[in-house]
Amino acid sequence: MRIARRGAIAALVALIAYLLFWPVPISPVAWTPPPAPPREENDRLAGAVRIGAEYPGPEDIAFDREGRIVTGLADGRIVRMARDGSRAEVLARTGGRPLGMVFDPEGRLVVADASKGLLRMGTRGEIETLLTETEGRPLRFPDDLDVARDGTVYFSDASARFTIEAFVLDLLEHSGTGRLIVYQPRTGGSRALLDGLQFANGVVLAPDESYVLVCETWAYRIRRYWLKGPRAGTSDVWVENLPGFPDNINRSPGDGLFWLALTPRIRSVDALAPWPFLRKLQLRLPRFFQPAPPNVALVLGLDDTGRVVHTLEDRTGNVVHVTSAMWFGDSLYLGSATGHGIAVSRQLRIGAR
Repeated sequence: MRIARRGAIAALVALIAYLLFWPVPISPVAWTPPPAPPREENDRLAGAVRIGAEYPGPEDIAFDREGRIVTGLADGRIVRMARDGSRAEVLARTGGRPLGMVFDPEGRLVVADASKGLLRMGTRGEIETLLTETEGRPLRFPDDLDVARDGTVYFSDASARFTIEAFVLDLLEHSGTGRLIVYQPRTGGSRALLDGLQFANGVVLAPDESYVLVCETWAYRIRRYWLKGPRAGTSDVWVENLPGFPDNINRSPGDGLFWLALTPRIRSVDALAPWPFLRKLQLRLPRFFQPAPPNVALVLGLDDTGRVVHTLEDRTGNVVHVTSAMWFGDSLYLGSATGHGIAVSRQLRIGAR
């Protein structure tokens, strides 16, 4: 009995020592999240149909000049398909993880690849590396981008600390090392417009290109950087206290609305935000105790002032983990970094919030 008791005590001491002192690769920063705002709960996205269901992780979506879908997959492929999912073909393989993608004025696809940097795909599928570092710092996590009418590229580098494989560590650390970067194709020059962002994510230009928006995922907000006018070179918060983690943001070609994909808030993240030590402890626990998003799809439509005018959800589990939302024609196309295929809501009826 004494031996068994001593063994149990030793095991308990070892467990406590592990939980308290085992090294973890983060240095958490205390922060205080704002209370989650109320939002309309609905299932307006529940009727979406899935196309390209065999394709893993179509995180972002672009449309070429013929109106065909182009998307990047978790295995590094860039594929193209008709809007009904037919006539699918592989255009290129980046060898990395293509995320955000936009066609430039010359019809070439510019890609933010989380592993390979800022890339460009030619009309024959050839991949060209445009940028792997800025101002002496490597691009650790290129995430999303937009391209101006003159070809200038604005893109996000989500974290200077962690790669895509360890993005949850950036969430738990909350040190704010993301950047918004501008790249000039004509000269090959680049520079950071904003630094110290809380996981720089979705990027989109204003219709008149007077400013560029960048999502700060872990801060539940979207920042605006002014490119023209008396405030050029300065930034402000365009939207704050969002009901979830903002991901990609796109602009409708017709009405100018911005469509924002979000992951709903995770209660444990907000609860442990002021307690860096507890977040270290959480990281030492089994995967079950790590932050996990709810199985709810969430998309917001915002006007040019940042006001939420549409709230679209799916709480049934048909559509989950949406990372991008793009209007084309009469349909909303939804990408997912972790799901399979693209969800399409056709002739969606939406009402003002």
